[in-house]
Amino acid sequence: RYSLFYNRLKNIEENEGGLDKFSKCYKTFGVNQFVDGGIYCKEWAPGAEAVFLAGDFNGWNPFSHPYKKMEYGKWELFIPPGQDGYPSVPHGSKLKVVIRAQNGELLYRISPWARYVVRDEDKVNYDWVHWNPPQSYIHKHPSPKRLKSLRIYESHVGIASPEGKVASYKNFTYNVLPRIKDLGYNCVQLMAIMEHAYYASFGYQVTSFFAASSRYGTPDDLKEMIDVAHSMGITVLLDVVHSHASKNSEDGLNKFDGTDSCFFHSGPKGTHQLWDSRLFDYANWEVLRFLLSNLRMWIEDYRFDGFRFDGITSMLYHHHGIGTGFSGDYNEYFGLHVDEDALCYLMLANYMINFLHPECITIAEDVSGMPALCRPIAEGGGGFDYRLAMAIPDKWIQIIKELKDEDWNMGNIVYTLTNRRYEEKYIAYAESHDQALVGDKTLAFRLMDAEMYTNMSVLSPLTPVIDRGIQLHKMIRLITHALGGESYLNFMGNEFGHPEWLDFPRRGNNESYHYARRQFNLTEDHLLRYRFLNTFDRDMNKLEERFGWLASPPAFVSEKHESNKIIAFERAGLIFIFNFHPHQSYVDYRVVIWHSSLIVIFKYKILLDSDAAEYGGHQRLDHSAEYFSEEYPHNDRPNSLMV
Repeated sequence: RYSLFYNRLKNIEENEGGLDKFSKCYKTFGVNQFVDGGIYCKEWAPGAEAVFLAGDFNGWNPFSHPYKKMEYGKWELFIPPGQDGYPSVPHGSKLKVVIRAQNGELLYRISPWARYVVRDEDKVNYDWVHWNPPQSYIHKHPSPKRLKSLRIYESHVGIASPEGKVASYKNFTYNVLPRIKDLGYNCVQLMAIMEHAYYASFGYQVTSFFAASSRYGTPDDLKEMIDVAHSMGITVLLDVVHSHASKNSEDGLNKFDGTDSCFFHSGPKGTHQLWDSRLFDYANWEVLRFLLSNLRMWIEDYRFDGFRFDGITSMLYHHHGIGTGFSGDYNEYFGLHVDEDALCYLMLANYMINFLHPECITIAEDVSGMPALCRPIAEGGGGFDYRLAMAIPDKWIQIIKELKDEDWNMGNIVYTLTNRRYEEKYIAYAESHDQALVGDKTLAFRLMDAEMYTNMSVLSPLTPVIDRGIQLHKMIRLITHALGGESYLNFMGNEFGHPEWLDFPRRGNNESYHYARRQFNLTEDHLLRYRFLNTFDRDMNKLEERFGWLASPPAFVSEKHESNKIIAFERAGLIFIFNFHPHQSYVDYRVVIWHSSLIVIFKYKILLDSDAAEYGGHQRLDHSAEYFSEEYPHNDRPNSLMV
């Protein structure tokens, strides 16, 4: 794998003027304006017989501005400035690339490199709008330094409001970012930013890869949002979709030059059976140029601090993970079923990002467990910084769904939370957007279900269902945070147990926005119990910020007691003790401490207690109590203490 990567990189260095020049094509492809007002246009359309530019600027004459055919399927056009010195293609004017296909048909297409596309209310398809304002937004604040402990708030701009509408970049900037900062998250991961024609696709059916979604506002609005986040010390990641593309042709990449291939594999190999989308040809030189330039544009123009690469399991294997289980056997990861071209692209992407912008972060969403994905490229690894621990939320769902409380297996919980590849960093999470979508349930909804509609008020009795749900919601999130990885992720709203599910407006729900929103107002009502969960989540993050357990070595687990339902472990100098027993409390319970000194006596105090009153607990513990270590062997360690 490293040999394939090295040969591709060497080819780029020798024949393309280096990786810097190769990946900077977002400045030359598409429609770009020179300082003197001239317009330079460039496209890659290898299957086209002829290419033209039409739009408002020439009265939509499809033939007045032909491109010149260059080598390797590239086409170029230069439009000089007008007689008044102003650009011939004004800012805000609509454009189309006109392709004469091999069968003679004229195709009106949006440039794959378009920076801004909009859809009028009375239209189905998007229009390409030339974006070149007289004064673009100027970033005022530097990007935050690379974080040691990553606490990620997974977000969707469009649903980030209690109102039933598509929310805006401005709303996120001034109403949501302060909330994220207050909750103690230091990183926001933005979904559905790359333009997608179908809102209900959650941003995963991308139509315009270089365009920030216009349904939330303008490109400058997004730049301001990122700048304000940086001013708060918040790192901003983009959920990037390079695993597939929408099948739209009128306003997408599909059949751009009139052929079945161009950016994609031709025939069945170029279509994902389950997603009904197109699959990139990662061996194609121009596809590599397009995708690498895409990453670089988001970093350099918008100042994103890195990426979460979506759906890379589909990229890594020719079978795309369809109908395939992964047990961890190495034969599953090495062989002819692995798409080495796609894997090589990911290595090139990580190499480029680390080479040009070493402060940036990359995250792999891979359900297969591909070995070495987060190891350095020089070792033959994938070069990612983090990978998602995708087995953890599945385990919590299985436990809550299938087991009685008394049947919870402590050893199995610990195994799932600690089962990760050595020296590969994992992002732990109890639930993400996947669990919030219609057809699934959030942890809070699984735990409390219909009673969330009637018994979340402090004026109503604390029923056993609500009591159990609130306590387990806190415990599950804390043990996942502290034991599950080297980073932590939460989907917006789940920190306070957001009720119901997430469903975007579509024909099946009468285009309703009722479930496509986040009811942040629930945490501000002091008569509702949501504020308890919200406060606990904030204090949990603040405690990690203080002690940095995510950046510490893996925890030392000292106890997994099945009958007592106790899990105890130590990390970053803190002792975590969880009692998952449904009805049994303990007095003078002995737990191990890692320190083996026979001279020094260590004193411990409670720092975070899920049973505290401010978190909706029963306040059964005395927070003024002090606990002292003693030379008393327990669980094969020389020292312990009683709690």
